[in-house]
Amino acid sequence: MQERTALIAGATGLVGNELLQILLQEKEYGRVYALVRKPLTVKHPKLLEIVCNFDRLEEVKEYFAVDDVFCCLGTTIKKAKTREAMYRVDVEYPVTLAKLAKAQGASHFLFISSVNANVESLIWYPKMKGQLEKQIKSIPFATTSILRPSLLLGMRKEFRFFESIANKVVRGLSSLLRKSLPSQVAIEAKVVAQAMYQIAQMNKLGVTIYSPEQMENIIK
Repeated sequence: MQERTALIAGATGLVGNELLQILLQEKEYGRVYALVRKPLTVKHPKLLEIVCNFDRLEEVKEYFAVDDVFCCLGTTIKKAKTREAMYRVDVEYPVTLAKLAKAQGASHFLFISSVNANVESLIWYPKMKGQLEKQIKSIPFATTSILRPSLLLGMRKEFRFFESIANKVVRGLSSLLRKSLPSQVAIEAKVVAQAMYQIAQMNKLGVTIYSPEQMENIIK
């Protein structure tokens, strides 16, 4: 059986970091390309870092000729400073990556959206994620997998104040109730990463959207 190749964008993020470890540990992929702004601290014989400027992805498009593309890109308005800058990271970069990967022959594009993504929403963030989904869907991959997680739980490398507070509230409620809150409210980043990996191993064609509950069921 021929080993497959994978490309991951956003490997330093909460889900991306978990996913990178899985891709390197599991045997399905003989080569893993990581699209990064600066070198990673991770070293592995299967890993090839592609240090690039995301505004000029076409300069490294030859590395996009892989089987599966895992897109975990995303930022916050606090870090991006403006909506325009956030839109560039959350929508324009993934869409450009998808178009270039499709042109290079990639067959499966997997990306992280949001549980409330809706192109018709009156709220900016879910509307933005809805626009992301709409644009990616228009690119004719053999398989497109859209993961819609709820609040992501986990330890980030970068501190996000409001997300940190939300994480503490959710975990506090779980402890108080002595049970996990529904996945529609919050989901562990490692669960999303594991589900993303498992979905890539399915022979499912077309566009599929995965809810938090479906992600949890996939890894059980």
